[in-house]
Amino acid sequence: MSKITNAVQAAFQNAARRLDIMFPGCFPEVKHNHYRDFGWPENLTFQQFYAMYNRNGLAKGAVERTVLKTWQDAPEIWESAKAKESSLESEIRQRFDDLRVWQVLAEADRRAMVGGYAGVILRFRDDRGFREPVDTVPGGLDGIAEVIPAWGGAGAQLEVSEYITDTESEDYGKPKMYLFNEAAVGNDLTKVRQFEVHPDRVLIWSRDGTVDCRSDLESGYNDLLDAEKVKGAGGEGFYKAARGNPILEADKDLDVNRMAQAMGVEVEKLADAMNEQVEDFQKGFDKLLMLQGMQAKTLQVTLPTGDTYSNAAVSSFAASMMIPVKILMGSQTGERASTEDQEDWNLVNNARRINIGKPRIRELINRLERFQIIPERDWSINWADLTEAGKDKKIERAFKMAEINAKQKDDPVYHADEIRVAAGDSAGAPDPFSDGDDE
Repeated sequence: MSKITNAVQAAFQNAARRLDIMFPGCFPEVKHNHYRDFGWPENLTFQQFYAMYNRNGLAKGAVERTVLKTWQDAPEIWESAKAKESSLESEIRQRFDDLRVWQVLAEADRRAMVGGYAGVILRFRDDRGFREPVDTVPGGLDGIAEVIPAWGGAGAQLEVSEYITDTESEDYGKPKMYLFNEAAVGNDLTKVRQFEVHPDRVLIWSRDGTVDCRSDLESGYNDLLDAEKVKGAGGEGFYKAARGNPILEADKDLDVNRMAQAMGVEVEKLADAMNEQVEDFQKGFDKLLMLQGMQAKTLQVTLPTGDTYSNAAVSSFAASMMIPVKILMGSQTGERASTEDQEDWNLVNNARRINIGKPRIRELINRLERFQIIPERDWSINWADLTEAGKDKKIERAFKMAEINAKQKDDPVYHADEIRVAAGDSAGAPDPFSDGDDE
């Protein structure tokens, strides 16, 4: 008897599980899988981020706007605080310009935003292979042959092939060797040259300088999919409404045999013939549609307003990228980004310069020092502050200070040096006989 009872209980439990699947949300203690319900992928790969970046306007715009704003001007490497450029600083600037170092680093920043990390492969004229460590590089700055950006991540161009597993090593857990795939990402070539690259010859560009970072697009990936669904559904609905697929309604007294005879086909092939005729009719405005006692009606498609759903997805994605919506989307119906939006945007990208850009550039400088390409100095990285007011704002501020002083003739509020500094100039009256040389 107990066996029969257990069997009945098991049958009821199985039936309940099936009902839970068939009617989700209708039973107590049900557990939802929102990713499956809403069509979101549970696990994301580099290829998905790369495809989204290339084929989705929001993703492309967010990455490009961030990178272009961060790198709107190039940093400078100084060996002293003097305003006049030294000969060594000039050599570095010219060699970096020849190698397009700053453009390559900006491209690495772009690729890291998409894939989580990117690599900058350093080719040196040291007569050694890519898989060998670097000792010293002869020729100074001319010893740098090329600087190459590479997509990073599994399935990309550059990935870790081996890690340091010695727990006694201070570099435990760091990459021991990289594998570089020469083919461009998205290229379907089956035979591609691959070779190993030593970490000395690779500069990793990511938020923390490791290969463990995640794509900037990941947090807003579901929002991008939702925006695509709304746009795609609207486009498909508009296309169907514009195309106007006809619905043929047959009269109850319709003689199918006479209709087939008129169209010159057998009765069994009448439906196919009607489909061909309707398809031909929709190809142009001057086509004939033989109805033979039928009535043709147009399928009406009512398109809902998708702004509410689309705007929610766009706003959520913009928040994930820390971009004000009006800056991400541009001017909409004459609306421009507010001053507060612009200041916040400048703050975000200035923080990227400080927390991502400068540490990676510092790592490059340390690498060049270690390989004796440049001498050891107390190098400083000078990169303009994006939060600082522009020249026009500074002049406006100085003008207002001068106006206040003019109203307070007997007791000026601001000193002349304060007004010069507010205008963006150095304190102290300029020497009319000075030629601008500090020497």
